[in-house]
Amino acid sequence: MISSPISDKVHSCFVPLIENGDRVMGSSRRILGTLGLLSCLVLSGNVPTAGAAAPAPKELPRVPFTQRYQSVQHGGLVRASNSGISCRREQSPQVELCSDVRRGAAGVNSEYEMFYSEVDKDPDTYNSTRAELKVPQGAKVSYARLYWGGNLRVGEQKPPQDNGRVLVAEPGGAYKEVLADTVMGHRTDAGSDAYQASADVTPLVRKGGAGMWTVAQMNIAMGNSEVGAWGGWTLVVAYEHPKEPVRRISLWDGFEGLAAGAADGLVDLDGLDAPAGSAGRVGVVAYDGDRGVLGDSLTVTADSGRRVSLSDAENPFNDVMNSTITEFGHQTSVRQPDYVNNLGYDADEFDLSPALSGGARSLSFRFTGEGQGQFLGVLFVQTDARR
Repeated sequence: MISSPISDKVHSCFVPLIENGDRVMGSSRRILGTLGLLSCLVLSGNVPTAGAAAPAPKELPRVPFTQRYQSVQHGGLVRASNSGISCRREQSPQVELCSDVRRGAAGVNSEYEMFYSEVDKDPDTYNSTRAELKVPQGAKVSYARLYWGGNLRVGEQKPPQDNGRVLVAEPGGAYKEVLADTVMGHRTDAGSDAYQASADVTPLVRKGGAGMWTVAQMNIAMGNSEVGAWGGWTLVVAYEHPKEPVRRISLWDGFEGLAAGAADGLVDLDGLDAPAGSAGRVGVVAYDGDRGVLGDSLTVTADSGRRVSLSDAENPFNDVMNSTITEFGHQTSVRQPDYVNNLGYDADEFDLSPALSGGARSLSFRFTGEGQGQFLGVLFVQTDARR
């Protein structure tokens, strides 16, 4: 929430498409069993009018993926992302140097003392990072949502009541407080205290437009522990542009813990009308995926039944959630800082076109967990549609 009143509902269930809405976010790092089927639930979140005190958001222990936004329009999706914490020093002489890890060497957050990234030189903020949002010239922003999250328990324990607040500055602008406008959640276990939150920031992005966006004061913990520190943010933006193809745009979110080897992370998109030879892309936000810890994968199956592995040069098929922020295997946008290994934060976009070669009426995305497990937070999909 920025200043305008919002009232949303969500109806979530396993498999069917769901209409727009808001809901809770939460899970834990190491899930000891496989995920169960996504059970149906109905939640509602009401945000007060401007000027009224915002109540503390209700929290639930887990959030199945449900659809947040959908549209068929001339236009597409863009996103800006960055992590909020990185390594400061090695915990043992046997691990890669922190400087090499930042440049892309394999390394996991539990092997380092982790410290906040700070780029704004503002003494009143303790973490801040920037990333470029590439809204095309002449485009109109139709929807924008900011996601943020991380681990609250590392060398320190952060209070979960601060999960629903960040500071955001548009290109060339000053910080504005943004409050989570959704019901959100987190769950603790023996080693971590993880969460994700989000807010509709459409008016802010319509005004601020393309350029470098800054997010500060994310509630994440620093230090060192067996499970490590991680956290970051992603701004997902749908836009309209009359000169671009007609595309189907879909944004899903939740917060699901995926155990090592588990293959129950499913998101199913129905009602597609993608013709043969269509282009498409899929974006994923995930937490605590470790570079070099193998076993995690992402596949998509079209209604033809052919399963396609979504991977690229920077995201191998068996280490796809490996702490990178990439687009089709490349770092294509400006970030400050611009680390290659983000030590537990992923925001990647993959080429979906191979899965659409024969056309598609539906797509089923399946995730498997790496050796230490990870969290899934956001899935956004763009496909060509018939005119």
